[in-house]
Amino acid sequence: MNVTLARSYLFVPGNRPERFEKARSAGADAVIVDLEDAVQPEEKGVARDCALAALDAQRPVWVRVNGTDTPWFADDVAALAAHAGVAGIVLPKAERAEQVAAALARAHAALRVLPIVESARGIAGLNGLCGARGVPRVAFGTLDFQVDMGIDGDGEELDAFRSQIVLASRLAGIAAPVDGVSTVFDDAQALEAEARRGRRFGYGGKLCIHPKQIAPVHRAYAWSDGERAWAQRVLDAVQASAGAAVALDGKMVDMPVILKARRILGV
Repeated sequence: MNVTLARSYLFVPGNRPERFEKARSAGADAVIVDLEDAVQPEEKGVARDCALAALDAQRPVWVRVNGTDTPWFADDVAALAAHAGVAGIVLPKAERAEQVAAALARAHAALRVLPIVESARGIAGLNGLCGARGVPRVAFGTLDFQVDMGIDGDGEELDAFRSQIVLASRLAGIAAPVDGVSTVFDDAQALEAEARRGRRFGYGGKLCIHPKQIAPVHRAYAWSDGERAWAQRVLDAVQASAGAAVALDGKMVDMPVILKARRILGV
């Protein structure tokens, strides 16, 4: 699925190759083979080899490499970035456009980079990251960001930063950003509510760490039957008005309302 449309990105540990096929068949819009947080230092090389062995140009996956300031970054990129089975590089601890350029240095022509903003410096460098070559969208690494900032909470405590990422993405003309992971995977209702909140902020997808999270996330990022029905009523009313002023459900239908209805229906 095209990255600009992906609602879900499912992580799978790079040192657990027995899980790769399960991840590919779990229904996520994109799979991320993780060489970073999910892998202990002594297993970094093994994880890279496992990821490389599993790559398939017919079923490309994303790969989260180790950060640019680690001893594994150069080898990760050299081994993986030029392979047709890699849809893109997920770049952790992203703070500067130069880090994106380093990931692209050995890449094939179509490679994309998904930077994860996880620090105060990442927020400060948003404009550069969002405008960097090869970046179709960015992700918000909420858990690490909380640690970096000393923030206790992932609700309203992060609202200002969420909005900054959405604004920078819009100004750069890239796709809506990807929201951070949730540690909840056995409460579908709570997870869907969390994902819907991200959507209201302008996010277009969510990072997932368990297959059970995919369906609630997809529901959150899909238009409901009620929203589609409303949008159709709006457009029907506009068409019937023959250019005259239109009111629906006691509210005037102006151009922003029409544009929203068109977006919902994809017309």
